[in-house]
Amino acid sequence: MIEKKSCFSFLNIAVSVLFLFSIVSAKSLSAQDTSNPYDLIIKNGKIVDGTGNPYFYGDVGVRDDKIVFVGNLSGANAERIIDASGKIVAPGFIDIHTHGEPALLDDDSRFRAAPSDVLQGVTTVVTGNCGRFRSDLSIEGSIEKMREKKIGPNALVLVGHNDIREEVIGEDYQRAATEEEIEQMRGMVRKAMEEGASGMSVGLEYGAGIWSTTDEVISLVEEIVPYEGVFQNHPRAQGDLPKWFFPSQHELPQPSVRDAVREHLEIGEETGATVVYSHIKGRGRPVWGVSENLIRLFEDARARGVDAYAELYSYNTSGSDGRDPVIPLWLEDHKQDSENYRELLSRFLEDPEKEEMIRKDIRHEVARRGGASTLTLVEHPDEELIGKTLEELAGKNDISYVDMAIRLQMEGDPEVFGGVSIRGFSMSEYDVENFMKQPWIAIASDGRIRVSELDDGTGHPRWYGTFPRMLRLYAMEREVVTVEEAVRSMTSLPAQIHNIRDRGQIREGMKADIVVFDPETITDKATPSDPTKYSEGIEYLLINGEFTVDEGEVTWSLPGVVITP
Repeated sequence: MIEKKSCFSFLNIAVSVLFLFSIVSAKSLSAQDTSNPYDLIIKNGKIVDGTGNPYFYGDVGVRDDKIVFVGNLSGANAERIIDASGKIVAPGFIDIHTHGEPALLDDDSRFRAAPSDVLQGVTTVVTGNCGRFRSDLSIEGSIEKMREKKIGPNALVLVGHNDIREEVIGEDYQRAATEEEIEQMRGMVRKAMEEGASGMSVGLEYGAGIWSTTDEVISLVEEIVPYEGVFQNHPRAQGDLPKWFFPSQHELPQPSVRDAVREHLEIGEETGATVVYSHIKGRGRPVWGVSENLIRLFEDARARGVDAYAELYSYNTSGSDGRDPVIPLWLEDHKQDSENYRELLSRFLEDPEKEEMIRKDIRHEVARRGGASTLTLVEHPDEELIGKTLEELAGKNDISYVDMAIRLQMEGDPEVFGGVSIRGFSMSEYDVENFMKQPWIAIASDGRIRVSELDDGTGHPRWYGTFPRMLRLYAMEREVVTVEEAVRSMTSLPAQIHNIRDRGQIREGMKADIVVFDPETITDKATPSDPTKYSEGIEYLLINGEFTVDEGEVTWSLPGVVITP
């Protein structure tokens, strides 16, 4: 005989099961309601939702510009159904460091469609970085133009400190600002925020930002805090010295990357702002391994309550590693006195004092850009030399790498500075991978928007390949991070940093910014010697519910919106 207590327990369990079944059934019936079909169903996908949680299999229902259902949509109807079997479904990638504003403001809609971005899975970009918003219009005017002309990806804009500093101080900007000038700059930052800027960027390694003080920057950052603005910081140095430094031209001491990080964290601590350190790196052999120290500085500051982040591109070669040779750039200031670069260098080498200056600066430039063993020819009339390093060429000719750099100018194209094009690889893979593992570092391209067919071929491969490269090389092949962690660093983390509350996750109620990519084929194709190739593997990309990539092809549609605070 069953005891009375056991009977009640059995009935309670039965009622609970029936109740849960009714909820699931109700949701399933709602999902399958043929009287209210979805615009789009992406079914059978491996969903990586952007949170960093493990993937799961399921379907995504889209209506208008929103994700309205995530789960089992078996039997449901839609205007279009995509079978994503074997594919990964993820939130569209958010690139928080770009220089995309010239393209987004271009009269040619092909640039505004941003093919180099959408073929990477990018649905949102943050423009106006490194202290510059490259537009003749005001922030308000630029936003209005983007909305009027329409854009492919969503966009957020930053006001540039360098722009403001030059406008207020004029040509005399190679000095500290006065209190009156700082007040004027504060008013301009405040006005830009009221017009729709999402924050402020600085380029402290560029004129006119080089001559600003930390106190000046703090004063301006204070203005963005009431608007929940974000401070994005191209720091004063990214190696043992700033990139503008040449031993023959400048005096010591100068700030190092460690000093730059300390300043960044001080700005965050003093203002309470969300602060993002741009393209974090240890540039140049003298600081390889510095990631351990920089990570500890960030961790200590975050433990004190500083809202500090960083972003990183998935390459060990930087923009300033360039495609130019290692002849010191200050020589270009004397170009007007010479017929060509070959004659210019030859003339300077005739003076023993100037020759020693040039040799000293070549040694410095080679070390800053990763050493002679990494500096690689990417353009040369003799195609057999492309891909050879400065060290290899010097050894083959039984001369020093300094003499080899000089020979390349003397025997190369006299109209090209340095005679040939060389790219350095100034960061160690150890540091790149160490940074990638940090949960407070987002992936970003530091890229420009490009149309491959119209490109001049002189850019960085990251402009075309940052996000697929992160997935293919660092997540899938090297397993530095998981695919879920990689996707989080490109979606919900940048959304969190920039207070974008309706994007960055595959979740009901979020905007339908969705990427579907093939894990077997996702890869970057751009290289240092051929940097204009589109990435592969992005099969579908929706921005606000509209396809910008459909079956692997760019649709050239312009569904993006300007996101303002």
